[in-house]
Amino acid sequence: MPAARTGGDPGSSLKGAVGDPTIGLSGHSRGLHWSIGIRGSPPSENRASSAADDLVALVPDQSIDGGKGAPVALKKEEADGQEAGTYNAEDITVLEGLEPVRKRPGMYIGSTGPTGLHHLVWEVVDNAVDEAMAGHCTQIDVTLLADGGVRVADDGRGFPTGPMKEQGGKSAAEVVLTVLHAGGKFGEGGGYKVSGGLHGVGISVVNALSTRLLLEIDRDGDHHVLEFKDGGKPVGKLEVTGKAPRGRTGSTVTFWPDPTIFEEVEFRAQTVTERLQVMAFLNKGLEIRFVDERPDGKDSQSFRYKDGIVDYVRHLNASKEALFRKVASLEQREETMEVEIALQWNTGFYESIHSFANGISTIDGGMHEEGFKKSLTNVANKYARAKGALKEKDDNLLGEDIREGLTAIISVRLQDPQFEGQTKAKLGNVPVRSLVERATNEKLTDWFEENPREANQIIQKGLLAARARVAARSARDLTRRKSALDGAGLPGKLVDCSSRDPRESELFIVEGNSAGGSAKDARNPRTQAILPIRGKILNVERARIDKMLKNTEIQALISAIGAGLADDFDVAKIRYHKIIILADADVDGSHIRTLLLTFFFRQMKPLVEGGFVYVAQPPLYSTEVGKEKVYLKDDQAKEAFLAEHPNHAKEFQRLKGLGEMDYSELRETTMDPGKRSLLQIAVEQAAIADEVCSVLMGEDVDLRRTFIQTNAKDVRFLDI
Repeated sequence: MPAARTGGDPGSSLKGAVGDPTIGLSGHSRGLHWSIGIRGSPPSENRASSAADDLVALVPDQSIDGGKGAPVALKKEEADGQEAGTYNAEDITVLEGLEPVRKRPGMYIGSTGPTGLHHLVWEVVDNAVDEAMAGHCTQIDVTLLADGGVRVADDGRGFPTGPMKEQGGKSAAEVVLTVLHAGGKFGEGGGYKVSGGLHGVGISVVNALSTRLLLEIDRDGDHHVLEFKDGGKPVGKLEVTGKAPRGRTGSTVTFWPDPTIFEEVEFRAQTVTERLQVMAFLNKGLEIRFVDERPDGKDSQSFRYKDGIVDYVRHLNASKEALFRKVASLEQREETMEVEIALQWNTGFYESIHSFANGISTIDGGMHEEGFKKSLTNVANKYARAKGALKEKDDNLLGEDIREGLTAIISVRLQDPQFEGQTKAKLGNVPVRSLVERATNEKLTDWFEENPREANQIIQKGLLAARARVAARSARDLTRRKSALDGAGLPGKLVDCSSRDPRESELFIVEGNSAGGSAKDARNPRTQAILPIRGKILNVERARIDKMLKNTEIQALISAIGAGLADDFDVAKIRYHKIIILADADVDGSHIRTLLLTFFFRQMKPLVEGGFVYVAQPPLYSTEVGKEKVYLKDDQAKEAFLAEHPNHAKEFQRLKGLGEMDYSELRETTMDPGKRSLLQIAVEQAAIADEVCSVLMGEDVDLRRTFIQTNAKDVRFLDI
């Protein structure tokens, strides 16, 4: 998970330690993955922000590119006091080997922050998982070493060790680790029929961004070793150092990330284990073991699921109340592709469909999701009419009615996946849609007939959802009519900004009227709007949309943001590109933040996914250095400050709640873009975010208590 970094320009007087973000009792744990990936405003078209809190961009001018041939860079040579000179053929530089990766790492791993750092682990693990998908690997061991390295071992076939004539006789293992776009996953050989890593840059990128990488291969009865240093430079040739232990086969990759490339090189165990668990769910029977050998390392864990994605659905629904105990599952195979689907309904109101292609999470869906949704709607309506639950005069149930409370995993494997975009977020293969449609139509129809009690519960829940949808539409229409009568349609307590450009406008959602008053005086009236909310908003995890629309505070939020709600939400219509939650650092403030984030995640999800939601982080302490007042973000920042100023004699002032701050203090610490610290909210893994929302805001008290006790040691920024 990306770490929080304080916003503000380098000369700001606000000090804060780099560390994992936390929000109340959920933050440093898995709470919605409240995390910071990009400082400041989310990217928007034609936007060139100069705000001081836009501290870190997603590696500017490093657009993600699969790469066709060697990347080319321009030399910039300037004489003292003169402009750049010529621009001729000799001014062109061709980056060879792994040099482009070190020059522009963001092109290959997205960023040099914590997300990019953990991406190195995923690349190595994905190679091992590909061996499992090919049927040659049953166990993967991932170890975080005490010296900061990572070791990934598998019992697959082992990297090929033979020489490659077209590469000057170099061993295949060396070529795979030193040449971009070299691998056995492009379909021309028999190495892999199905694979997640198809760009051929994965393991070589890990090598390029490491100070040292050690490759050990057990193959053909021998133990081979090859070492690289300083960004992928081989130390000698691949050597046989002895016999493979007990006839073992497989590969072991150990690497140490380069601290000159990455902002930090400390891996977060929970981020790693969450990913490993998902991979184990998606690969039935594969055992993935995790060990943390660092001084404060967490306990070892082992993941193995004999029922695969059926266990995954049970796991996701464990934090909810299942509508029935059975988990429906179906699978179908063809020559070049296969699909597995597991699904179960719960008593909640939100659908939770997670799709994967060759083990890669397709968070934006694609053809496999389209096929499933279409067929599920058809199957349910046909069954409802056949059993008399829907009469001839009744309208069909909509897909959203049937999917209310559904938790489903769709996993497809195919030879040549076509992803839309380098991020592989959406699957574009049209034949997969037909396969999923056929499988769902045939197999789910049979399941409904074989399980009439459960099928009837699904239909009855869908009928209730349809009635609630009609009621919600009436409530929406009433809200819209009220807005039209009110003129601009904005809530009366909103203190709006004068700017009508969403890209520069900010909405502060402030806890309480007293803090709202201070914020109103502290704001920049041109670009900053204030919306005070009274008390705690409705917990939307336990309410249908028709009930939400009757809640005054939620009505105010919907009107102020101006983009609708749920399925009607249109992120292009939002009135502010920064929506900032401003609440005290006590238990009540944490609860309010969690309620608001749950509302945004459940009812305005594109707002969170687009990076438009932030949490303000007012500092906890202030002190004076000479005549300058210095603000310190938390206890860690205070300790760092004392380490830098061991003779500091002035007292530390514990800052009051937001409502007790005067407007100048609030402006200087929390609202001034040049000095404030903002935490951007991001969803890295939707399934985990959904699970945590259900745990923290659902009905199961025992599960919530266990979650809090497990993650309590990770909480920071909390006053009690």
